[in-house]
Amino acid sequence: MISFLIPVLLALLFFILIIIHATRDLQTTEELRNFKNAEASRVLSSGGQLLGKFYTENRTNVSWEQLPDHLVNALIATEDVRFFDHEGVDSRSLARVLFKTLLLNRSGSGGGSTITQQLAKNMFGRKGSGNFSILVSKYREVILAGRLEKTFTKKEIITLYLNTVSFGGNIFGIDAAAGRYFNKITETLRVEESAVLVGMLKATTRYNPALKPENALTRRNVVLRQMEKYNYLDPAAADSLTSLPVRLDYRKAGSGGRADYFLVRVKKELDEILDNTAVLSGRRWCPEKDGLTITTSLDDDLQNFAGQSFARHLSEMQKHLRDQYNSPAGRAELSELSENILHEKGLGHRADKITSQLIFDWKGSYPDSISVRDSIRLALTTLHAGLLAMDPQTGAIMAWLGGIDFITQPFDQVTARRQLGSVFKPILYALAFEEGMHPCQYLDNDSLVLTDYQDWSPENFDRTYGGKYSLAGALSRSMNIPAFNLFRELEFEKLDSLWREMGFSFPLKNTPALALGTAEGSLEEIAVAYSVFANGGFKVRPWSITSVTAPDGNIIYLRNREKIFPRVLTERTCHLINAILQKAVTEGTGTSMHTVYGVSSAFAGKTGTSQNYADAWFAAYNPGITMVARTGASLPSIHFNSSHYGTGSAQALPLVALTLKKTESRSETAARFIEPFPPLPPGLQGALGCPDFIEDKSPYRLIDIFRKQIIDRFHDTERKKRIFRGRLFRRYKR
Repeated sequence: MISFLIPVLLALLFFILIIIHATRDLQTTEELRNFKNAEASRVLSSGGQLLGKFYTENRTNVSWEQLPDHLVNALIATEDVRFFDHEGVDSRSLARVLFKTLLLNRSGSGGGSTITQQLAKNMFGRKGSGNFSILVSKYREVILAGRLEKTFTKKEIITLYLNTVSFGGNIFGIDAAAGRYFNKITETLRVEESAVLVGMLKATTRYNPALKPENALTRRNVVLRQMEKYNYLDPAAADSLTSLPVRLDYRKAGSGGRADYFLVRVKKELDEILDNTAVLSGRRWCPEKDGLTITTSLDDDLQNFAGQSFARHLSEMQKHLRDQYNSPAGRAELSELSENILHEKGLGHRADKITSQLIFDWKGSYPDSISVRDSIRLALTTLHAGLLAMDPQTGAIMAWLGGIDFITQPFDQVTARRQLGSVFKPILYALAFEEGMHPCQYLDNDSLVLTDYQDWSPENFDRTYGGKYSLAGALSRSMNIPAFNLFRELEFEKLDSLWREMGFSFPLKNTPALALGTAEGSLEEIAVAYSVFANGGFKVRPWSITSVTAPDGNIIYLRNREKIFPRVLTERTCHLINAILQKAVTEGTGTSMHTVYGVSSAFAGKTGTSQNYADAWFAAYNPGITMVARTGASLPSIHFNSSHYGTGSAQALPLVALTLKKTESRSETAARFIEPFPPLPPGLQGALGCPDFIEDKSPYRLIDIFRKQIIDRFHDTERKKRIFRGRLFRRYKR
């Protein structure tokens, strides 16, 4: 009797312990009703297209109405055929599992868990992995299944289940799985696709169609035959569907989307917005869990056109750069630089170590095993680029391409600070006009040397000297010596002040070469500065988020577009700069925009090329859009060695021109961005009506061909005062 009672008492005690642990902190009916999945927040373009998501669990909840009938039927036929008959626990399935698994020791007899029990597990997970912990969890799920059945309808349970279930790889919910494997939303799934996804629920890795397609095909057909068995499919349809191959449109997480760089920018702005709303409302929304909808200013057409322009133009330019560094001289230069980097980084002992990495290529990225040394050489000769387009009237960002490939080159070129070259010059000339100068005032073009700057001598790109250029002619033709002379006539403190007011963060240095563009700035800062010209003198702040909406449809944030922007330039200055930079596109350094690439609309524009062709710039704008592009390798020491490929007009201008040409070709897109400049006001009409260049008729002009003018001290105070009065460089009194 004792021998009999002791095991019984121990078993009873064991089950009491299970019950105690299982019912501890068990969720109430009210807690079940208020259960909320962690849901990914969606980021949309201005046209409503999905750009990306923010999430800890990649999940987008769907409603019952969004679930196709065949998806629900596949789930029930495979996972819980008596789902609509039981109240949370299927005693027949449970008895079958206990008999076959525990008594007959047969594995693979099924888990016996209903959809409702699986939902309980999905909602709250399991703690521990031992046999006792599993039994506790199973009992908890039985209790919770009963409560779920009393709390929710059968339709709600199915919907909750399909929104909570894991598909592996941080993919949660049917909608995220449909997007990952078939690039679809749930409503558009086909029968055979639903069967693939339902088949994965048995084992997400073993039946993953991307990793193990043969297993996925076999499992899909099991699901289809289950649907046939329980009359959800007729035999002919089942035969037809099981004969189909598994066709995926797989979108790997982090595989590089068309707006990945932009999403990083959106996230920073979103965090600021939610911080501000939290102060006002007392609730702090979490983008990774709360299922927000973030609508942005990004234009689908413009972003796509810019991406196509990158692929078309940069693939060719990349080939030319690699060809240059594959020449004997180029290989020697690259080898020396890469060895220096290996030494500086302390990687000399690992230089020949083979590593596996993803290699970017315009024809398609690919994995490869290469040495550390070759990896550095490949990275050094990679040509990077960025492009930003924004509305100059409001600051809305309409296109943002931060690089060539987010996965392999994540550093955002839009925010990178590089030497500006001649895109700096319009700011210099804007100050001149603010000071009352006129486009038809003339600047000397005589050669000169600065002895107190190691005999530094400014040179024009075309190596010509002599004569005089009007301010309009000097800017439109991007002449260096006249720009330097203008810089000498202006007060540096005023230039520095205007520079900061127009949105630049990098401090200016009062050196002679500043006039030629040695200052540094980013694409974003240049876009802001040139938008000042485009909108008539106001500094706008770039922004990307139009609205933020909660899952229930309530608006959390709506951008106020009627903001007052600070004025930093007069209308007169903007009119003059706009007229001159239109001239730069029609007659100066930007003519290929019309002659080669066929852009027919009126744009103002400015090219820029930094020292040794390290960085190439082009900015174009009208009152409806500002677009800026820059190209260059990661280090300034890697660059094109000739003007044929190295200038702003050769490298950066085509990115802008190709994008704008595509924009013009689509009327609805062109209507949004192509806006003509207003005519010059009466007081400025004819302001540019003078020759760009006049010859110096002096008989002493010939001397200058052989002897450059010597300037002893650039920072001499008295001399600068004379310069400001316009006396220096007027060598011959009339």
